[in-house]
Amino acid sequence: MQRFFPALVGLIILLAIASSCVFIVRERDAALVFTLGEVRRTINEPGLYFKFPPPFETVVRLDKRLQTIETQNQERIQTAEKKNLLIDSFVKWRISDPRVFYVTFGANERAAVERLQAQIRDALNASVNVRTVKGVVSNERDTIMREIQETVAARARPLGVEVVDVRLRRIDFAPEISESVYRRMEAERKQEANRLRASGFAESERIRAQADREREEILARAYAEAEQIRGEGDAQAAALYAEAYSTNPEFYAFYRSLEGYRGAFGGSNDTIVLSPKSDFFRYWSSQLGETPSVDAPSPVLNPAVN
Repeated sequence: MQRFFPALVGLIILLAIASSCVFIVRERDAALVFTLGEVRRTINEPGLYFKFPPPFETVVRLDKRLQTIETQNQERIQTAEKKNLLIDSFVKWRISDPRVFYVTFGANERAAVERLQAQIRDALNASVNVRTVKGVVSNERDTIMREIQETVAARARPLGVEVVDVRLRRIDFAPEISESVYRRMEAERKQEANRLRASGFAESERIRAQADREREEILARAYAEAEQIRGEGDAQAAALYAEAYSTNPEFYAFYRSLEGYRGAFGGSNDTIVLSPKSDFFRYWSSQLGETPSVDAPSPVLNPAVN
């Protein structure tokens, strides 16, 4: 047993040395191989790799997965109107160049996070300070996020960091301006309501005027047609009268006299004082239409006799 003990110890030492010469790079990691404190290799692909045992070569692993930076407290940013907004954002980032990242931050990811937070704060101030509250909250929100991402990505690239996305998660008004903002929003809504109301009133007036014009046009056409029909009727009546007069002039004169009597004595208290010899009484006392003589009795102008 004592003969095999040195061999067993040697085997264990060899296994230990061999295990120190082998390392595994996982899919989520990047590996830096150092030779006497200097970076010699950068490994980004997963797999089994070999190296010299320490202290000749050592391996440092960095997490290359997508990571998130969320603001712990809302940033107080001032707009172009000198109004304070509370903005909550988050950033998606990952290590793009492990060698440069290690040279800049070492293996301390916390230092990288703090540097990115400072850059995000500066870019956020630069984008929000030149815009109004309305632009930040609604109209230009996407533009602000794009500007921040481009700015931070350009500054982070020399640090071995890739900024994938920047989002403004929440934007609130500071307590001291909330009331004034709400009052202004209310005034804007009232102004919009008044504008719509005025537009509706103008449209109703236009429709009413158009309807009145069309009504007048219809009435004018109807009146013209009525006058035309009335004229045609009068012409036909005159033609009939003329035809009747030419057929029997005496009967036509008698009929017109009767019409005159009926019109003259239309009321119960109507009284007419005329000479019996008047042509008006031509058919009053004579069926032949002869003018009564002087000795003829005066006609009784009693309205009841009609």
